Amino acid sequence: MYPKLIIDLKKLQENSQLLANLCLAENIQPVAVTKVTCGDPKVAQAMLAGGISMLAESRVENARRLRAAGIDAPLLLLRLPMLSQVEAVVELFQCSLNSELSTIRALNAAAAKVDAVHDIILMVDLGDLREGIMPHELEDMVLAIAGLKNIRLLGLGTNLTCYGGVIPTLENLGQLLEYNRQAEKLYSQPLPVISGGNSSSLPLLLQGQLPPVTQLRLGESIVLGRETVDRQPIPGAHLDCFQIQAEIIEIREKPSVPIGKIGQDAFGGSPVFEDRGTHLRAILALGRQDVVVDGLETPQGIDILGASSDHLLLDVTNYPKPLAVGDILTFTPGYGSLLAAMTSAFVNKEYRQ
Repeated sequence: MYPKLIIDLKKLQENSQLLANLCLAENIQPVAVTKVTCGDPKVAQAMLAGGISMLAESRVENARRLRAAGIDAPLLLLRLPMLSQVEAVVELFQCSLNSELSTIRALNAAAAKVDAVHDIILMVDLGDLREGIMPHELEDMVLAIAGLKNIRLLGLGTNLTCYGGVIPTLENLGQLLEYNRQAEKLYSQPLPVISGGNSSSLPLLLQGQLPPVTQLRLGESIVLGRETVDRQPIPGAHLDCFQIQAEIIEIREKPSVPIGKIGQDAFGGSPVFEDRGTHLRAILALGRQDVVVDGLETPQGIDILGASSDHLLLDVTNYPKPLAVGDILTFTPGYGSLLAAMTSAFVNKEYRQ
């Protein structure tokens, strides 16, 4: 059944092993992020089989999916906890990233109810302007956390290159290390976890210039084999762990510019068209409800013209082989396309070993 997402578990395991070896050689704990695959248990099992011991998720629902499949590896909650879910967070996750004292206090109360201690990593905003306390808040936050009996502060973390596009550097990660040293003095205990970001920190690691952080949260580098600063391949990694296949439902020669007065498209946009003359155009049964169209890497000789919710329009004039209705075309997804395809109930998933 198409459209189809092909998931190569062997390649995922090998990418996990490659990244685990790179990190462990520098005494860094690699944490494999499963959120882009909606907590897919088979993907998680491949990551664990590659030598990674901790998984990271952003949603309670995905964590339940992993636990229901029998996966008992430690889980890190990536998205800041919701107050409405603190009991579930304590139940499902060994550790969570936090920046709000009210939430941390609620986690403390939830952990106390079940006679547990919940671990947290305090996030510090180093300029990317997503989650995290501002550095001047560090003293008050750490002292407040120190008074909570059912919360254990493991250390500090940061997130870069997700919202603001700020790149990890020696300077900003060096600041994180200094803040962690200050927090240790305030907390009066060692804080062993310095969570130094995500796959965007890998270029520094590969160049031998990464400050001595102790944890990296790795998603795209495992599932797509790329770092997230310039999307360059990780040496030795597979770039095709996931492939999207879709079926041609129409193919014929058509003009490249619509005929008639042009208004808005189905999504409220004002489309602009390049006049390519008459060309061979194929329509696939794949649309914006299934993928992020701009994130698809096309086969050679094929250009994406656009998409509606259920249709992907292609210029296949220069494709080297003859095509017909019913033929299948294969694309490599980017991160956004993979996220959408995994989330869509209309994209069938096929696992390969």
